Amino acid sequence: MRAATLSLVLLAWAPISLVGQKNGGVTIWLTNGDKSALFDPTLPPQPFERPRNQNPTIVVDDRQTFQTMDGFGFTLTGGSAQHLMRMSAAGRAALLQELFGVADKDAGVSYLRVSIGASDWSSRVFTYDDAPPGQTDAALRLFSLDEDRRDVIPALREILKVNPRIQILASPWTAPSWMKTNAAPKGGSLKPECYAAYAGYFVKYIQGMKAEGIPIAAVTVQNEPLNGKNTPSMIVQAPEEAAFVARYLGPAFRQAKIKTRIILYDHDCDQPQYPMSILADARAARFADGSAFHLYAGGVEAMTQVRNAYPSKNIYFTEQMVTGSVEGQAAIDVSAPVARLLIGATRNWSRTVLLWNLAADSRNEPHTGDSGCATCQGAITLDGDAVKRNVAYYAMAHASRFVRPGSVRIGSTSLAELPNVAFKAPGGKRVLLVANPAGAAQTFNIQYRDAAIVTTLKPKSVGTYVW
Repeated sequence: MRAATLSLVLLAWAPISLVGQKNGGVTIWLTNGDKSALFDPTLPPQPFERPRNQNPTIVVDDRQTFQTMDGFGFTLTGGSAQHLMRMSAAGRAALLQELFGVADKDAGVSYLRVSIGASDWSSRVFTYDDAPPGQTDAALRLFSLDEDRRDVIPALREILKVNPRIQILASPWTAPSWMKTNAAPKGGSLKPECYAAYAGYFVKYIQGMKAEGIPIAAVTVQNEPLNGKNTPSMIVQAPEEAAFVARYLGPAFRQAKIKTRIILYDHDCDQPQYPMSILADARAARFADGSAFHLYAGGVEAMTQVRNAYPSKNIYFTEQMVTGSVEGQAAIDVSAPVARLLIGATRNWSRTVLLWNLAADSRNEPHTGDSGCATCQGAITLDGDAVKRNVAYYAMAHASRFVRPGSVRIGSTSLAELPNVAFKAPGGKRVLLVANPAGAAQTFNIQYRDAAIVTTLKPKSVGTYVW
């Protein structure tokens, strides 16, 4: 049976409450598949009424509450930071305000992911402790953040000026090569005798970033631990991650009095048993805040499977690439990524939705060679000060601008034809995100308590409804 029948009921409620009047009606922000609106508000707000029709109805119910949201955003790769720092100071300031501010049509990005060392979307491969070939550095005397001081740290400092409360998640793509079984950046595993040194590497990173004025809210133990094909990358099997967290990383954080959250897995939804096997280990679970997921494989419902098995542990969605240019296209489909990721992940308990990656140039560069990501379009395309906003930008803005950190997901009718998710924001506003993936326009009702509005979404379009 479908996820909730279409609620084709004749709407005829009791005398209308003052909810619409008190809140000034519903402000609607649209991005349309025909590009007639690109993250634009429809004004004035639409008042709540007492419609009588047989439209599908999305009932928003704030008596049902689910997870609290930490934020929405992107990965600030080394390449993204490089492009930002090559802009003029004035151009960069204006763009960072648009991305991370909350005035006018700012996108309100509230969460960032960064790489610990290089990712496959860096201009070159490096870690913070690259010993000469054949040598080791167990005492981490060579540890240095100098590579990040070129672009990543300056970019983060400017972002923090726009939004001092932004949260930052950090993920390693690899340990230093001297710690690995193959002594190379790509593939291989962490040597057991290097577990203690690698835990110290995390500690030094968090402490070093704090000294630079950049707080790290959370770390994942390894980006895509079952993928050894990227450059850089490292294979970490679930028993290895459990042992590392239980015996080395967790105790090292505790000894250093580090409050940064430790998040498990950070890979696709097709292997939910990976984080669940670690959470079943009481020694590791005591240090684990929760589990992180991507969606290149598997179904997003796997996150609910993990949450239901371990309800005291949090769920995070930390990566998915969304491509699609806006400029030069007659039509766009913003509904697909919104329905699949922003709605799909939050309806499955995620506290974050992060897309890959923030910025690239028109050639999708820079990236590492030998399986670096040559197809990774940025949410924005940057060529100097020239800015193009892509589908990922508009998809994210529809959530990040309105669903601020601390928002709580609330109940809303699940309709297959109109994927949606609702929140109560910290200031008391209700926010409903709706996608229309169909090839035709859809007219529907949004009911809140004993009042409703009638609204229409064009095909392949997205609306955010705020009251």
